Amino acid sequence: MKICIVGLDDYPQLAKLKNAKYVGGESVQHVLLARAWRELGHDVSMIVHDHGQGRVTEVDGIRAVAPYARDEGIPVLRFVHPRLTGMLSAMREIDADVYYQSPAGVATGITAWFCRRHGKRFILRIASDLACIPGKQLIRFWRDRKIYEYGLRRADLVVAQSEQQRTLLEQNYGVKSEVLDMAVEMPSGPQPDKDIDVLWVSNLRPVKRPEIVLELARRLPKVRFTLAGGALPGADDYYRTVLEAASSLPNLSCPGAVPYTEVGAMFSRARLFLNTSQIEGFPNTFLQAWVRGVPVVAFFDPDSLIKQRQLGHTATDLEDMASAIVRLLGDDVERQRIGERARAYAIAQFGATHIASRNLEMLAARDTPQVLRYGTSG
Repeated sequence: MKICIVGLDDYPQLAKLKNAKYVGGESVQHVLLARAWRELGHDVSMIVHDHGQGRVTEVDGIRAVAPYARDEGIPVLRFVHPRLTGMLSAMREIDADVYYQSPAGVATGITAWFCRRHGKRFILRIASDLACIPGKQLIRFWRDRKIYEYGLRRADLVVAQSEQQRTLLEQNYGVKSEVLDMAVEMPSGPQPDKDIDVLWVSNLRPVKRPEIVLELARRLPKVRFTLAGGALPGADDYYRTVLEAASSLPNLSCPGAVPYTEVGAMFSRARLFLNTSQIEGFPNTFLQAWVRGVPVVAFFDPDSLIKQRQLGHTATDLEDMASAIVRLLGDDVERQRIGERARAYAIAQFGATHIASRNLEMLAARDTPQVLRYGTSG
């Protein structure tokens, strides 16, 4: 089968560019799936931004087609050219059987329209609870939200990350979806010493609430915190504000953006992983922590997974979060017991090849005659 992943931000992750300023969780998922589908014998392509690599490149047996650069074109007019025309041209050039896209945005609607127009299959993955709530999506313009909603309602398969997302999609859009776990890359090599007490990893933006890490560092001066992450495009001022505030805290380290190829070692060095968001989808970072035996302390708990499977601590407020950090750091036996449980769960549930196969199996169940024609009914 020919599969195309529409992930414009994915090239730095695919090519392992060390100077990448921004790598999001969806790019991590896309590249894990691309490699898994390739290993399963499929012909895999990706539509990405042009970072100077050329229109068509191949990385590890995966074809990357770059129709335009992120800032190419004249503002306002570039919505049509090069963005709309470039994406449609790239999709026609690739001529895949299945197109896979996330996160919520204009690309959702464009991909859905192309697939309907040309008889292709479309898998849409929901990346955040906000994508399921009208008007709450992290999409700037009303026009773009409507284009996203057009695509959401026309996907052949919508893959949600949690039962919460499935319920929201049904209630708010009348869209049925399937819940499927995310993929995680299994760690390899010797494990380093645990020299980070509490690790926080994400892109620095308000919805992730990194300022809470600063407050925890003030309250717990004996705990060593590491706040790792770069700025989103256009959010440099916010990034600088956070780093300036962090500079006065001797127990808080801010290494900036860490390449994905190196961030795994950082997780392995941590005793606890901290998430301060109030709303998420299913964070890649939870899986990166659990697969290395690191408990998660967070406000957000997808489908109460942390609480029900005892994979860390779900905090009710800042005081509770601080108390949980102190308690878990002070009890090596309990922390290691939670970590072992988390590692076993992650290894059993989140292998990339399994998740890649399940996407196609779910699509086959939605439209058996079409998928049988491509020989992937399993």
